[in-house]
Amino acid sequence: MENKTVTHVLFDVDGLLLDTERLYTVATQNVCDEFGKQYTWDIKKQVMGMKESMSAKKLVELLELPLTVDEYLTRIHKEYDRLFPTVPLLPGADKLVRHLHKHNVPIAVVTGSNAHSFELKTRNHKEYFSLFHHQVLCGDDPDVKHGKPHPDGFQVGAKRFNNPDLKPENVLVFEDAMNGVEASHAAGMPCVWIPPAEQDKSILEGKTELILNTLEEFIPEMFGLPPYDS
Repeated sequence: MENKTVTHVLFDVDGLLLDTERLYTVATQNVCDEFGKQYTWDIKKQVMGMKESMSAKKLVELLELPLTVDEYLTRIHKEYDRLFPTVPLLPGADKLVRHLHKHNVPIAVVTGSNAHSFELKTRNHKEYFSLFHHQVLCGDDPDVKHGKPHPDGFQVGAKRFNNPDLKPENVLVFEDAMNGVEASHAAGMPCVWIPPAEQDKSILEGKTELILNTLEEFIPEMFGLPPYDS
C-alpha cells in the first residue's frame, strides 16, 4: 500500500530493531522453569509490547505462578541483567536507520521499555541509537499514561519532533507486536508490521499498510521516502 505523505518515522525496539524478543523468551522461561511452567507462544503474544508492569501482572496470572508481581520482576530482572547486554541488531535495522538519518528523515524510538532495561539493551549500540532524534521509553515516561495498545506512546513520540504542523498520517510506524500495530492505528498513523515468525500474519492482512518478514524487505520509496540508491 503506497503512502506518499510520510515525512517522519517511529520505531519500536524489541523484536524490531534489536533481537531482544528471543532473549525475553529465554529469560522468562528460565524463571518459569523454577515452577515447572511453560512459556508458550500463545502466552507470549498476549503480552508483547506491553509496559513491563502490565506484562508481568498478566504473565503471573496466565501462568499461575506462585509469585507476587514484585517477586516475579526481581527474578526476571536478574535474567535481563545477564542477557540483554549481548543483544544484536536484527537484519535490515542498521541499513534502514542509517539511510533515513543520512537523508535527514526525522526518526525516533517508541518502546515499552523502562530506562534501566533500555540502557541494558543498547549498551553496545550507543552510536546507533544516537542517530535517533529522541527516544520515548513508555515504561517510565510520565507523559505516557497508557502503554500499547493505547496510542499514547506514538502520540508523545510524534509530538517530540517539535513540529506543530506534523499530522499523524505523515508519521510511519514500524512494529513487530500486534498491540503496537493497534496503537499506531489508534494514533492515526500508518504501520509496517514485521511480526515474529510464529505469528499468524493473516490476522492483520488488509488491516495494516504493509506486512513484511524482515526490515530487509522494506522499500522506502513505497512511502515516499528516499530510495536506498540515492
